[in-house]
Amino acid sequence: MIDLDIDMRQYDCPFIDTTDDVDIAFSAVQWQLDTDDGKLETRLIAKGESTGTLERGLHELRDHPNMTECYILSKLENVAQIGTTIEETNAMHTIQENGGYITGPFQIENGRERWHVGFDDDDAEDRALAELDRHNEYTVEDRDQFGPTALFDLLENSDSALRLLEGCRSLTETERDTFEAAARKGYYETPRETTLDELAAHFDISKTAVSMNLRRSERKVLKAALTALDNMDASRQF
Repeated sequence: MIDLDIDMRQYDCPFIDTTDDVDIAFSAVQWQLDTDDGKLETRLIAKGESTGTLERGLHELRDHPNMTECYILSKLENVAQIGTTIEETNAMHTIQENGGYITGPFQIENGRERWHVGFDDDDAEDRALAELDRHNEYTVEDRDQFGPTALFDLLENSDSALRLLEGCRSLTETERDTFEAAARKGYYETPRETTLDELAAHFDISKTAVSMNLRRSERKVLKAALTALDNMDASRQF
């Protein structure tokens, strides 16, 4: 299996056009392409810069000529869960016609969309990308190729991977910045290549503050890693 991470600019997508004009972002949580009717049904999370921005973005999304149906499932302040049905875009048709398939959720922001697309062989990938280039703008950001063993291992341990991902996402912006800076500057190397004093100077805060931020981030990541390891052990027992 070949898995591509594609940064896409479509010219017939309601979500991309909306994020071009309004400071709103969409993340798909469920999708179903009906190739017979040429329509894509999705459930998405919409997040606006503010409540007013969210309302404006959803209004513009509903009015898009390629939008068949758009309705709100739930809403809280500047975040909403929505359901939509849109006309099949050129990119969707191209991927499907050339043996491709979606392997992960869509993310749309600032007029561009992140796609995760799979192919079974190089020829199908080459055909799809060549045709995609005719009517769309895209960049392949990452490419992975999995054999049967690696793919099975990935699927078998998907729950462990999710737990680790959730732990990373639980970090606050300050905790993440501190943890990343410490790792990149060699705080965890032996011998250490930086100190707490140097990290404190980097962030212009006290040594105590940087230590607390670092400990909180370490605790969250370690807890997520241990949970992932427990899940891996449980999977091996079956």
